[in-house]
Amino acid sequence: MPSLDWSPNAYAANPALSDLSVLISGPPIKDPGALLRYALPINNKAIREVQKPLEDITESLKVAGVKALDSVERNVRQASRSLKQGKSLIISGLAESKKDHGVELLNKLEVGMEELQQIVEDRNRDAVAPKQKELLQYVGECATIKWFAGNAASLTSHIVVEFVLFAQIVEEDMVDGFPYEVPEEYRSMPLLKGRAAVDMKVKVKDNPNLEECVFHIVLDGYNAPVTAGNFVDLVQRHFYDGMEIQRADGFVVQTGDPEGPAEGFIDPSTEKTRTIPLEIMVDGEKEPFYGATLEELGLYKAQTKLPFNAFGTMAMAREEFENNSASSQVFWLLKESELTPSNANILDGRYAVFGYVTENEDFLADLKVGDVIESIQVVSGLDNLVNPSYKIAG
Repeated sequence: MPSLDWSPNAYAANPALSDLSVLISGPPIKDPGALLRYALPINNKAIREVQKPLEDITESLKVAGVKALDSVERNVRQASRSLKQGKSLIISGLAESKKDHGVELLNKLEVGMEELQQIVEDRNRDAVAPKQKELLQYVGECATIKWFAGNAASLTSHIVVEFVLFAQIVEEDMVDGFPYEVPEEYRSMPLLKGRAAVDMKVKVKDNPNLEECVFHIVLDGYNAPVTAGNFVDLVQRHFYDGMEIQRADGFVVQTGDPEGPAEGFIDPSTEKTRTIPLEIMVDGEKEPFYGATLEELGLYKAQTKLPFNAFGTMAMAREEFENNSASSQVFWLLKESELTPSNANILDGRYAVFGYVTENEDFLADLKVGDVIESIQVVSGLDNLVNPSYKIAG
């Protein structure tokens, strides 16, 4: 099992596989968007019953030709039925301050699914384009869908993306403030109380097929407020701008080790390395565990809210035997191996995941050591950052 080390001390090593680490059951969810939706701090079964069949359409569309539309039709009927039956329960779960917005979206989603259902039943390819344009008006900046010519099944998949985004926005409207208090010893650190998104622009060397790429990354402060807050704070300091990719071996892409003897971020106000605790949120818990791996806590069967399931899972590196030694070095998981299958991943519960690459993640595999991060910019959610040390430092 390859380790994730940049330096002699700062790395994410992989201990021997525990017999109990393979007991996590259930079909693995590998789509980063779906993982982020399920990681939201909500408990509303009704909206999940709408979300699931919409996401299942992705699998339905893998069937060749128009036969795929038969499965898509069943998916849409199921989602539409669940929305009608559970609409009042969904509305009751909306945060009071966001209720009007959520109801408006639900109404649009309900009408849109009825129209999509008719489009699929009619096998009416020409009706797909105007319907998509209508939906794009509602979605706005939540997604940019590229229109392309193709068969009805392919076009329908883009409509489905819009509906899933509707469901996600409604789910986000169910979150009313930040759901718990960070432990007092970490409360003064930069914290991301919610979600944020960044665009990471990388200049690629010696690749005739790819000169530059922008990776869109969603950071989840609901489940990793200290870890995500530390990263956003460093982004705002331009810490990563101009830094090279320091490892790219087909298993992970890594960066974050600054020049010089330091292995992490040196806080100018203290002239010491700023470190953050290991932070792991477990499914069913109200707040993260700090300072210990799940194995050390005896939680062998626990499932993390942010698992290493998706291509482009983003996490913090740390020293092997120091749980609270993470600082600035980050890595992205590229692929499953024999010891890191989705839902039974020995990295889960040992390293703090705090986000996923949601756009252009496939291009991570094309990055090489020496490629340069031209910039990382926060494009949304900066107002969720509290205690920003970059402001204090000026």
